[in-house]
Amino acid sequence: MTKIAVSILTIQGRLIDIIKKLEQTDADYFHIDIMDGKFVPNRSFTFGEIKKLSKYTTKKLDVHLMVDNPIKYIEDYATLDVEYITIHYEINKDLTSIINKIKDCGIRCGLSIKPKTSIHKIVPYLAKIDLILLMSVNPGRGGQEFLSSTVDRIKALKEIITKHGYNTVIEVDGGINDETAKLCIEAGADILVSGSYVLSDNDYQTKINQLKNN
Repeated sequence: MTKIAVSILTIQGRLIDIIKKLEQTDADYFHIDIMDGKFVPNRSFTFGEIKKLSKYTTKKLDVHLMVDNPIKYIEDYATLDVEYITIHYEINKDLTSIINKIKDCGIRCGLSIKPKTSIHKIVPYLAKIDLILLMSVNPGRGGQEFLSSTVDRIKALKEIITKHGYNTVIEVDGGINDETAKLCIEAGADILVSGSYVLSDNDYQTKINQLKNN
């Protein structure tokens, strides 16, 4: 079954109370967007804030580093209960060395690409990484509309992964609701990131069920 990572980026109100409530659902991960104000214009949570929040959940964290220099962040986040640390292809850095750094910390490594970046750019890295995160909106803020071109990108990527026997999972982030979740799952997505949809009313579990049961 497809896994669900709940994004906390758009949470309004008492963050800890909402984390505690989400902890009672069968969401698989908390998706943590970290932004530096450079790679994307917005800033987000500090490590100290995430460390505090992590004390209120037993769910694994799925950390998405939307930052120019991920090396500065890796060792800190590796001290938390993290399943994946994902960096961006577009940062213009030595990606292999950063991937190795994440793996040396005992964390699974993801690589993310923006909607306009060709999936063929990341093919050379598929054997090295555990996850590929396809952005289905332009990164930087929550609540955006799903880009329909993402469906064909999932299919093409799934075909490459299957052909070469890679174990890389496909995660999709942006504009995920019950309708777009169905499209992504049918195309081959393994993990869906959803924030605004899950948090749109207080019945979080029902929303998560609607995403998972497509």
